[in-house]
Amino acid sequence: MSGTSFLKTCFNGVNALSGVGMLSIPFALSQGGWLSLVIFITIAVICFYTGILLQRCIDSSSLVKTYPDIGEQAFGRRGKIVVAMFMYLELYLVAIDFLILEGDNLEKLFPNVGFHVAGGLCGRIGGKQGFVVIFSLLVLPTTWFRSLNILAYVSLGGVMASIVLIASLLWVGAFEGVAFHEKGVLLNWAGVPTAMSLYAFCFSGHAVFPMIYTGMRDRRMFSKVLLLCFVICTLGYGLMGVIGYLMYGESLRSQVTLNLPSRSVASSIAIYTTLINPFTKFALLVTPIAEAIEGGLGLRAAAAGGGGGKRWRRDAAVSVAVRTALVVSTTVVALAVPFFAYVVALTGSFLSATATMLLPCVCYLKISSSSRMPTKLGLVEMVVCVGIIVVGVGVIGVGTYSSLKQIVQSF
Repeated sequence: MSGTSFLKTCFNGVNALSGVGMLSIPFALSQGGWLSLVIFITIAVICFYTGILLQRCIDSSSLVKTYPDIGEQAFGRRGKIVVAMFMYLELYLVAIDFLILEGDNLEKLFPNVGFHVAGGLCGRIGGKQGFVVIFSLLVLPTTWFRSLNILAYVSLGGVMASIVLIASLLWVGAFEGVAFHEKGVLLNWAGVPTAMSLYAFCFSGHAVFPMIYTGMRDRRMFSKVLLLCFVICTLGYGLMGVIGYLMYGESLRSQVTLNLPSRSVASSIAIYTTLINPFTKFALLVTPIAEAIEGGLGLRAAAAGGGGGKRWRRDAAVSVAVRTALVVSTTVVALAVPFFAYVVALTGSFLSATATMLLPCVCYLKISSSSRMPTKLGLVEMVVCVGIIVVGVGVIGVGTYSSLKQIVQSF
């Protein structure tokens, strides 16, 4: 049978959720204080529920395969355009976040490295910029894969990398003199918008959930897969945040790896693991964007798989060119806007909160009201959806303002 198995789907799901947020969650906790963990848990529950809503929307019609298709099912052509805009822009910015992350951590490992362009004829660029370019070249071939079965093996590497990262941080705190002595603050109202935005970013896998769901061998198991993925990621994020905050308190930087002591084996392992993590996730983010562009170009032969014919070779070549162009463009933006924490917060507040909270509920309410669902929408479910919409609007408004203000102040 075609399609991904339960286990491979879990790998793809956990990999989609446990991304850059693993590094920024301690910083988020330091911004909001201990009580902001209540917000964190609330957002996790909301995002799990809205993931189930996406599944129901897809099941409402055999024609619905992607997130933009859900928008079209609910609001027609305009709905599809709006959903696609938010979804693809979110994925695009997360890919940029990965590149900035790589540059930051490689620069920490090799602080005095610089690169001569064209043998020095075109000048010299800093180590961070050079590392961003190098990582882009290394990750490029992974974006050419089309099969979720193949990407599942890459995702397994991402899951293992997250486990190693948490273990390394624990080791540094327990055995390398840092300890867990910071008390932190109970609540910091000024930092709550940033914390809230970063928490929303942690669970921003909705853009790829439809692709994962429609690629399953047994779609009836999706709710169980989703629950397992959210439980694993919530525990992982929570553990990472608490450990990091107890270790460094208010002195936490945007990525906890930047706080780790230099010349430490465990620190080096954590940073190298951090470098592996984006490598395993980048293709999963770029694939939906690439598939949308390829669909618009009519590249059906490459999408269908198999090969050897002239049409297939032409479509495959154009597909590689499209994916390469996406990687190049994300690299250019990453070099231009290097503020990791604030870009992540902006992505989380404006785009991720829209894609994970607002759009699933709005689309579900609309589709349900038009009697396309097998079960009738109940009053309790309607109230829950409206409540999530209100929360989503709050996260979007407050978080976006705070993030944009910090980005402007950083220039």
